[in-house]
Amino acid sequence: MRALRTAEPRVTPSIADGDLVRRALDGDRWAEDALYRRHARPIAGLVTRLLGSRQDVEDVVHDAFVHAFSKLDRLREPDAFRGWLGRIAITQVRRVIRRRRLARTLGLLPHEDDGALEQLAGKAVPPEVRAELAVVDGILRRLPADQRIAWMLRVVEGHRLEDVAELAGCSLATAKRRIAAAQKRMDAVIDVSLEEGR
Repeated sequence: MRALRTAEPRVTPSIADGDLVRRALDGDRWAEDALYRRHARPIAGLVTRLLGSRQDVEDVVHDAFVHAFSKLDRLREPDAFRGWLGRIAITQVRRVIRRRRLARTLGLLPHEDDGALEQLAGKAVPPEVRAELAVVDGILRRLPADQRIAWMLRVVEGHRLEDVAELAGCSLATAKRRIAAAQKRMDAVIDVSLEEGR
């Protein structure tokens, strides 16, 4: 990523993404930097929650922006930059989840979940809620990447079903199936956990 120049003006909300995209397409590096400054933090937060770990977040965000800027001329609707970037980042997340799962299966990667829901919960969260979040985190680690991403986008991130489908790069019906399959696994494990806790 290009170094951010401090002499450039700050990005204001009055400059629309579409205008910044058009300027970036004309070779304006400040516009690229402005898009990065505007979207890097929210994308990093999304990636952290989807991965359940802070490991690889910088790489995923960097790769997403590099890919986006290299393919910027393919973006049909410049004002849709944020959603498009989100889809690119989610594709990168899917790859990382699959790579990690393989590495863990081979014993090459320890379980480090510093971005797990339990870890991201605030300090005021009661211990019983933390325990439930730990159970959810355990289920998420075992879900197929596509189910995990769809469920997280819908339940944790709060996206509408149509947005989940768009971000996950699948049909609405497929998004619904993935969420339902993940929820079924959640319900089965959580019900067992609750009964064991009685």
